[in-house]
Amino acid sequence: MSSKCEVCGKGPQFGKNVSHSHKKTLKTWKANIQNKRVVVDGKTKRTNVCTRCVKSNKVAKV
Repeated sequence: MSSKCEVCGKGPQFGKNVSHSHKKTLKTWKANIQNKRVVVDGKTKRTNVCTRCVKSNKVAKV
């Protein structure tokens, strides 16, 4: 499944974990992407949408 929201474009963010000894390791924060049925141009379509877009009614759910 895609890790990018098809409505707002939100995707994974990258950074580093920093330990107490200041050793850095790579880390990713993934967006909460759900596969939802959405009405697009009067037709039902399955899209990958983040939960923020679902909560704020940026998409018309079926």
